[in-house]
Amino acid sequence: MADEKSAAARFDVAGIGNAIVDVLARTSDAALQHLGLEKGAMTLVDRARAETLYREMGPGIECSGGSVANTIAGIASLGGAPAFIGKVKADALGHVFRHDIESLGVHFPTRAAEHGPSTARCLVFVTEDAQRTMQTYLGACVELGPEDVDEAAIAGAQVTYLEGYLWDPPRAKEAFLKAARVAHEAGRKVALSLSDAFCVNRHREEFLDLVDGHIDILFANEAEITALYQVESFDQALQSVRGHVEIACLTRSAKGSVVVREGTEGASELHVIDAAPVKDLVDSTGAGDLYAAGVLYGLTHGLGLARAGRLGSLCAAEVLSHIGARPEVSLAELAKAHKLV
Repeated sequence: MADEKSAAARFDVAGIGNAIVDVLARTSDAALQHLGLEKGAMTLVDRARAETLYREMGPGIECSGGSVANTIAGIASLGGAPAFIGKVKADALGHVFRHDIESLGVHFPTRAAEHGPSTARCLVFVTEDAQRTMQTYLGACVELGPEDVDEAAIAGAQVTYLEGYLWDPPRAKEAFLKAARVAHEAGRKVALSLSDAFCVNRHREEFLDLVDGHIDILFANEAEITALYQVESFDQALQSVRGHVEIACLTRSAKGSVVVREGTEGASELHVIDAAPVKDLVDSTGAGDLYAAGVLYGLTHGLGLARAGRLGSLCAAEVLSHIGARPEVSLAELAKAHKLV
């Protein structure tokens, strides 16, 4: 992927996703039940429900988030050159999000909305087993449309990375298809995260069309990929996805991940990647996002598929070790210490 054409790219990865401020707090299974929350799920809520749940949360940590935005932050921490497209409002949380992401060195060209819904927030309830239950008020995110797609940023990025969560708002679908067209016309690659099994179940037929027609690199966990192809086992899902995308990166929590590339004339490669050790499993929020950061950084810097997968595993382990979905140490230094870059 890091060939002569891609070497001239301005950005390694341009992400399009929900621009969200996360609020994370520890909780118990009993509290989830009391609040009527489905453990492990990401549920969309309206502003009134978000405010009610916020009042019920214990002490929390507030930080900029959003799945693809977390991936982009990880790529920046690895020393990459990323861009991000996502909608915020010109309000207090919108200023927080912009400051946070630009302070990492991320190019963020999207104009803030002056009117309409407020900046999105995600309430993340983290239980003792590190599972996260997310209640998301999308706010200004639903206003993202094709006019927000910065064509220069997309054409200038080796990979454009799309967030499955953002498929819910209708106009965001138009933005995705426009970005994919611009990227492919520029000879670039397009990647997609399926984001959540519940999201896949809502949009399965549309996701199948999107994957077949527009996606080169697919990221999914075991639940998401089995939901997409409506099969019972991971092995069946692995065989189902082959031939539909150039590269599939499938994560399996403690079992690690499988990365597979379908080459030309029947040539292919498949690697089983062990999960990197985690001394203290604290919070699974953002683990898949940081895995994608490592893989995309590796692919856009010529590390090869297997090495990119190991880098993804290492980045995921770092974020599993603390509360929050952004790395707390330099991923570039961590990768160097493990001789992956």
